[in-house]
Amino acid sequence: MIKRLSLVAATLAASTLPAFAHLNPEEHGSFMAGFSHPLFGADHILVMVAVGIWAAQIAATRHDRRALFMVPAAFVGAMAIGFLLALSGIELPFVEPAILASVIALGLLVAMATRVPVNAAAAIVGVFALFHGHAHGGELGSAGALQFGIGFVIATALLHVAGMALGLGIAKLGPTAARLTGAATALAGLSLVLGG
Repeated sequence: MIKRLSLVAATLAASTLPAFAHLNPEEHGSFMAGFSHPLFGADHILVMVAVGIWAAQIAATRHDRRALFMVPAAFVGAMAIGFLLALSGIELPFVEPAILASVIALGLLVAMATRVPVNAAAAIVGVFALFHGHAHGGELGSAGALQFGIGFVIATALLHVAGMALGLGIAKLGPTAARLTGAATALAGLSLVLGG
């Protein structure tokens, strides 16, 4: 299973190379615009991969493999709800600060190897996902929402798979490797805050 996940992660990494131009969602409400959007934002990539790593950590430390599905699925589902809220004109407060906070918080959860029940982890990532989804919907102009939404949901799910593959792979190196990855993610989030 780890070999398959590693292959998917490698494929995903190759797909994030600049072969895809980052299409402006206001002009291109297409599948490719939605798919490419999460792949070209550091905040999106860091969070999606951190969710996957945390899910892998929880599965390993709590001996509950449901985390590998439930935690990323909660993120994707709540993100879709946030997207629909934005399209419906329902505002959420502090969207951008919440997105930046999610990078730091999820990095810290990985760095501290936080062991919570799977349902609690799903709820935590779900709250952050609402803001990520809302941002996606808020950036979409009059272009086709359905195709764009399907694209970013698929890209997000693939980033979660990459994070899980990374988490399962670095788990073989011991718990310190995952914790260092989480710390690096939190520091990257902090640099986004300070640099923004």
